[in-house]
Amino acid sequence: MAEGHRATPEPQAAAGSGHAAGRGRPGLIDRRDLVAVLDRAAEKQVTLVSAPAGSGKTSLLRTWADRPHQDRRRIAFLSVRPSQQDAQLFWLALLDTVRAAVGAEGAAEPSAVTPGFDGGVVRDKVLAEITASPTPFFLVIDDLHELESAAAVEQLGTLLTGLPPGVHAIVATRRDPALRLHRLRLAGELAEIRAAHLRFTEAETRELLAATKIVLSDEVAGALHQRTEGWAAGLRLAVLSLAGHPDPERFVAEFSGSHRTVAEYLLAEMLERQPPHVQRLLLRTSLLDRVNGELADLLTGATGSERILLDLEDANAFVVALDAGRTWFRYHHMFADLLRLELRRTLPGNIPELHRQAARWFAEHAQAADAVRHLQAAGDWAEAARLLADHTVSLTLDGQAGTVVALLHAFPARTGEEHPELALVHANADLYQHRLDEAQAHLEIARAYADTTAPDRRQRLRMAIASLDLLLARLRGNFDAVFEQADALPSRTTGQSTTEIALAGDLRALALLNLGVTEAWSLRLDDSERHLLEGAALAHDIGRPYLEVACLAHLGFASGNRSFALVRRRCEEALALADRYGWGAEPVIVPAQVSLAGTLICTGEFDLGAQWLERARRATQSEGEPGVRLLVHLVSAILPAARGQLQETLAELTAAEQVQSRMRGEHGLWSRVIGWTVATQARLGMVEQARATLAALDERRAATGEIRTAAAVIRLAEQDPAGARRALRPVLDGTAPVNSTLTPIEAHLLDALACRDLGDKHAAGTAVEQALNLAEPDRMILPFAMTGAWELLETLPQRTSHAALVSDILDVVRGTTPGGPDRQPSVPAENLSPSELRVLRYLPTNLTRPEIAGELSVSLNTVNTHIRRIYAKLGAGDRSAAVQRGRELRLLSNGRG
Repeated sequence: MAEGHRATPEPQAAAGSGHAAGRGRPGLIDRRDLVAVLDRAAEKQVTLVSAPAGSGKTSLLRTWADRPHQDRRRIAFLSVRPSQQDAQLFWLALLDTVRAAVGAEGAAEPSAVTPGFDGGVVRDKVLAEITASPTPFFLVIDDLHELESAAAVEQLGTLLTGLPPGVHAIVATRRDPALRLHRLRLAGELAEIRAAHLRFTEAETRELLAATKIVLSDEVAGALHQRTEGWAAGLRLAVLSLAGHPDPERFVAEFSGSHRTVAEYLLAEMLERQPPHVQRLLLRTSLLDRVNGELADLLTGATGSERILLDLEDANAFVVALDAGRTWFRYHHMFADLLRLELRRTLPGNIPELHRQAARWFAEHAQAADAVRHLQAAGDWAEAARLLADHTVSLTLDGQAGTVVALLHAFPARTGEEHPELALVHANADLYQHRLDEAQAHLEIARAYADTTAPDRRQRLRMAIASLDLLLARLRGNFDAVFEQADALPSRTTGQSTTEIALAGDLRALALLNLGVTEAWSLRLDDSERHLLEGAALAHDIGRPYLEVACLAHLGFASGNRSFALVRRRCEEALALADRYGWGAEPVIVPAQVSLAGTLICTGEFDLGAQWLERARRATQSEGEPGVRLLVHLVSAILPAARGQLQETLAELTAAEQVQSRMRGEHGLWSRVIGWTVATQARLGMVEQARATLAALDERRAATGEIRTAAAVIRLAEQDPAGARRALRPVLDGTAPVNSTLTPIEAHLLDALACRDLGDKHAAGTAVEQALNLAEPDRMILPFAMTGAWELLETLPQRTSHAALVSDILDVVRGTTPGGPDRQPSVPAENLSPSELRVLRYLPTNLTRPEIAGELSVSLNTVNTHIRRIYAKLGAGDRSAAVQRGRELRLLSNGRG
C-alpha cells in the first residue's frame, strides 16, 4: 500500500470501527470507553497499541484522531506501507506528514529522495519540526510492523525516547517492535494497549447488532460474543453475514473454532451473498497490495470497478481508501488474506496470468518495483530479472535501494546463474554500499552477458554498465578509466518508448555527473563545467533533482579558473536548491559547501568560511567519494595555516595524503597537498622531513610550480634567500606548470621575502606589487597570511594602486574582517572591467585624475572614460558616491585608502 498521511484523518471503514453511528455510515458504534482508555494513555510520552490483525487498532486510532479537539491539538497520522524496506521512504513520509500537520511552509510539496540518504539527519528534521509546533502535538504511526528496515526502527526509537514536553506519540503494530522503550517504561512514560483492551465487550456486541438492525435473543447474542471472543474482525464479518440471513440464530450456532476458522466461514458466507461481478472483483484483485478502478477493470475484464470499490468502502465492507480523492484502495489485512485463500481455492490456474497483467500495468505506469514483485509472484523470473536490471539505477535514484535489495533476495538461489543480467543489479547495490571490489566483479559478469544478448537488449545494458563503470571509477579515484570509458556515454535517442527514453535520461545524467566530477578532480575545469552544466540541465528536464543538485554542487569548484565571484554565486545557487529539497546537511551538497568555504577563506572571511567548512565536515562520509574527502582536508588545512596554527595544518594535510594513497589515480590538487606539506614542515622547523618529502617525488611532480614554491620555503628556512629565488624562477617566468593563480601569488611573495633577506627593498616592493596585481581581481588575501609576507605591505609606498586590498589584508591578519561586520556580497567581477577596477582603487586617495593617469601609465582621456563608466555602473553621481558604493559592494575597503 502507498503511505498516506493527513493531519486530521478521514474516518476509514474497518473492523470494529469506533466512529459514532450518527456520522452517516451504517453499522458503526461509538466505543466511548475504549477511546477514553486511549485518551488517558495518550497523556504519556509514548503509547504502544499492540494487538493481532483485525483487533481494531486502526479504527481506534482514526476514531480518536477524528474527534473535534477542544485543546486544539495537532495530529500527524501516518500509515506505514506494507513491507516497507526503505528507511528513506518511511522517514520522508513521516517528515511530510509532520509538516502537513504543523502547516509548515512548502508542506504541499513532497520531500525528494536522495541516494545519499542519512536517516539520522531526517530524524532530526522531524524532531525540529515537532519541537517548533504549538503543543499539544501527537504523532500517530499505524501499521509499524510493516517497517522492515532495522535502521529506521532504531532511529524511530531514538526519536520517540527524545520527544520534547507537550509532544506525544502513539504507535500501533501487530507485534512489539524493537524500539527499546524500556527506559520510558521504567520512568512511567510508556502506556500500553493490548488485545485484551481492544476486545468488544458483550454490551458492545449487542450495541453493534442493534446498530445494524440484527435481532438476536440475548442468549444467541451472548453466544456470538463468546464464539468470536470479542474479536473485532470476526464480529464485523458476522454482522455482514447476518444482515438479511433467513435464520440468524442457526447461523450463529453453526460456526465455532479459531479466529481463522470463523473468518474463513464468514468470508464464504459473505462472498456467496455478493453479486457475481462483486465476487469476481474482490477475488481477482485480492493479490494486489493496492487497487484502483482502472487496474480492477483490467483484472476483471469489466468496467465500473471504481464505483464498486467506493460502494464497498461506504458499506464498511473491509475496503479502505488510501487517498483523499478515494482513487486508491486496500482491503483490510485479514480480509485480503482470506480473499487470497479463496482465490487459490477457486481459481488457482488464473493466478499467474493475473500477476502478469498487474505487472504490465504497473510497468506501463512507471511503478517498476510493483511490476517486478508481480512478475516474481507469477514465477516469471526471466522477465522479472530483465525489468529489475532495466530499472535498478532509476529505483536507486528514487530512494528505493532497500527495495532493490529485497527484490534481489526474492529470486531463487540459482537465478543469478540463469539470468546473469541480475549481476548489473548486484553491482548497482554494491556501489551504493561502497563495496567496490564486489561491484567490479558483478560488472564483469554483466559485461560478458551484454556482449552475448539480443541486439535490442544489448544497447540498453551497455548504457547501464557504462554509467556504473564511470561511477565505480570515480569512487575509486581511477580518473584515467573514466576518460577511457567516456566514449560509451549514453546519449538521448529518438524512436524509443517513453520508458526507454526515461531510462536513457537517467543513465546519461548520471554519466555526465560522473564525467564532470572526474574532470573537476583532474583540473580539466572547462570540460568539467560543460558536462556538469549539461548534466544539471538534463536532470532538471527529466525530474531528477538529486542529480541536478549533485551536478550544481560540483560546478562551483569547476568554475575556479574563472573568478571567485562566479564560484561563490554557483555554490550559493546549489546550496539554495539543496535546501529546497531538504538536503542541506546531506553528502550530496558537500562539494558546494567546501568550495564556498575555500573561497571565503581565500578572500579573508575566515569566520564565515569556518562555518561552511564545519557543515561540510559534518556531512562528509568516511567511506564517501575520495575526491571530495581530499578537498575537505585541503580546505581544512588552509584555515589554520592562515591563522598560524601549523600543527593542525600538517594533520589535515597528512589526512589528505592518506586519502590520495587509496586512490588509483592522482587528484589534480595532489601537488598542492604535497607542496603545502613540505612548506608547513619547513615552517615548523622540520627541515629534514621536508627535504625527505621533496626527495621522494619524481621529476615530473618536482617540476610543478607548487613543489618549486615549497622548495623555496625550505631554502628560506635554511637562510638561503638566493637559493629560494633560483627555485622560484621557473614559476615566476611561467615555465613551471601551476594549477591556479594562487601558486604564482605565493611565488611572488616568497620572492619578495627572499629579496628582503638579501637587502634589496626595491626588488621586494616590486615582487609584492606583482603579487597584488594577481590577487586584486579576486581580492585574494590567503597567500599573504600563509606566507607571512603581509609584513612587507606596511613598507609599501602609499600611492600603490592596491590601497584597498592592502588595507583588507592588514585588517585580516590583525584579526578583523575586511569591510566590517555589515559587509555585503560583492557584485560579479564582470560588472567592472579589470581596468575600471584599477582606476576605482585610486578614487579613495587624494590623487588627481592626471596623477592617477601617471600612476597607471595611461592617458588622462582613458582615466576620464573609465571614471564615467564606473559612475554609470555603480549608479554614482560623483567621486565620493562612487567610493561609498564601491565599499558597499566590497570593491573597496572601509579601512585605510
